[in-house]
Amino acid sequence: MAKTVEPTNKFAELIAGQSIMHIPSLTLEIGGDELKDVPVAYKTWGSLNEKADNAMVVCHALSGSADVADWWGPLLGAGRAFDPSRYFIVCMNALGSPYGTASPVTINPTTGKVYGPEFPLTTIKDDVRLQKMVLDRLGVKQIAVVIGGSMGGMMALEYLYFGKEYVRSAVVLASCAYHSAWGISWGEAQRQSIYADPKYQDGYYDINDQPSAGLSAARMSALLTYRSRNSFDSKFGRNVPNPDVHKGSDTPDISDTETSEDRWSVHNHGNVRSNRPVAYRPKPAQHYFTAQSYLRYQGQRFIDRFDANCYIAITRKLDTHDVSRGRTATVEEALETIEQPVLVIGIPSDGLFTFSEQEYMHEHLKNSELHEIQSPDGHDAFLLEFAAINDRIHEFLVKRNPEIMKGLDHAAPIGESGCGSLISETSVTEW
Repeated sequence: MAKTVEPTNKFAELIAGQSIMHIPSLTLEIGGDELKDVPVAYKTWGSLNEKADNAMVVCHALSGSADVADWWGPLLGAGRAFDPSRYFIVCMNALGSPYGTASPVTINPTTGKVYGPEFPLTTIKDDVRLQKMVLDRLGVKQIAVVIGGSMGGMMALEYLYFGKEYVRSAVVLASCAYHSAWGISWGEAQRQSIYADPKYQDGYYDINDQPSAGLSAARMSALLTYRSRNSFDSKFGRNVPNPDVHKGSDTPDISDTETSEDRWSVHNHGNVRSNRPVAYRPKPAQHYFTAQSYLRYQGQRFIDRFDANCYIAITRKLDTHDVSRGRTATVEEALETIEQPVLVIGIPSDGLFTFSEQEYMHEHLKNSELHEIQSPDGHDAFLLEFAAINDRIHEFLVKRNPEIMKGLDHAAPIGESGCGSLISETSVTEW
């Protein structure tokens, strides 16, 4: 085992204080490819107890990193759901992510070059197998609880198949037992946005000149699945970026003397791949809504911190998620083999991982409880409703890990939000 704090690529440099552990090899579930000298980025909080059985594994979502404080920061702290005074908290970066673990932007030790589009298909099962190797090397004998939302919830569910002697319990938020046709279709549409960018070049692009327009469009599309229609309507309505001009306007303010260039500018507003010279790029449109401004801003933020090939790799990984593969004939049967207690949390307004999917898991898990998080914000509520999530997880831990939680019957108030520095996109800002 080799351990270092050296970043493995420019995106990994964005994550402060993480460590990199190198695992000698990993044979992948689909195709049987072998990854060698596999870097895994991780962060820890707290200490392992004498029995080495107080580990809390936290799993991140699609675009997250190993830094729990960046996206679930308010839940982290003494007396809260993620209590480092009681648990040894570990979060590991997923395969395919640009933040330090093996991915299209890390070096293939066989060729000495970045993997790029030749990075093999990985699965959720590959992630948890690799992560167990890291936990073994950290000295963990037993996981008290594994927690994750969205893609992280897929991982939390997959961890349970290591058995009750290794994983005692799990919390699965806004996730599913298999990736739906709806989720697969959204992922495909987002990948096609990247493929359509001429800079994509079949994935063999310069990492410093990636297909930004395609990746930005993919992110905008994804954001619409993370929120709800009502969330966008209540936050943005028909507001324009400057609330003193054209607020509530139904039509563009086009004068009789408008030129063809002016009309072209309105038509192409937001076209980041315009072929006209800089002097003829679209002027600020007079009919431009705050909702558009928000999406473009978030698209730009994303291309500064993520890689297009990594986005393709991770969305394809999501498509493979099915807990029955290699185990049972049906998903129901696979869920029924899980013995550990599971807290399933769902969001009725979630249009991506619908509440019926959490009800389905609850119905077929032998020892589960189901809780709703009421929020108008759709899927993203698992990254927004900190107080409710903190309380539900804390209650579950008191019940399921009484020795670790002794003397702490009630959760401490959530902390100040640690979100927004890099990964979190949960605040919808009007401007």
